[in-house]
Amino acid sequence: MARLKDTYKEEVVPALVEKFSYKNVNEAPKLNKIIVNMGVGEAVQNSKVLEGAVSDIIMITGQKPVITKAKKSIATFKLREGMPIGCKVTMRGARMYEFLDRLVNASLPRVRDFKGISNKGFDGRGNYTLGITEQLIFPEIDFDKIDKVRGMDITFVTTAKTDEEARELLKLLGAPFAK
Repeated sequence: MARLKDTYKEEVVPALVEKFSYKNVNEAPKLNKIIVNMGVGEAVQNSKVLEGAVSDIIMITGQKPVITKAKKSIATFKLREGMPIGCKVTMRGARMYEFLDRLVNASLPRVRDFKGISNKGFDGRGNYTLGITEQLIFPEIDFDKIDKVRGMDITFVTTAKTDEEARELLKLLGAPFAK
């Protein structure tokens, strides 16, 4: 866990300063936080489904998630404002770097036919969102104990001003982008 943070200071910052010709090392973009979000649409009919998602996120991140609630009512989905429909975790500091290390080195290589993560997940402001279709890629999840296969979104929030800077930062931190 400390290994990735040390790598950032010793290797990533000098490489970013050289590539983008910053005048100061503090201009180099940093990884602020990682947000893991799991939307559980079935929680509208059955509130017990959300408990399974919460336990999965706790096992994956090592942190208790916040329950997200619906912002507005949608009659066709039988959804009312304020109903619990998902959960999310925000990681910072050492836990964030440890999660990134496990994601890149242990989880992503377990994806079937993995050719790298998409280059299209950038939002134009230096943040990247990665969609994962099943939580089974994480080694912490026991296949026999899950009730349903669920997907999740993992968002990397950086201080980068452009997508190019963010892509280079994530690449230097070990993110395997598709060629």
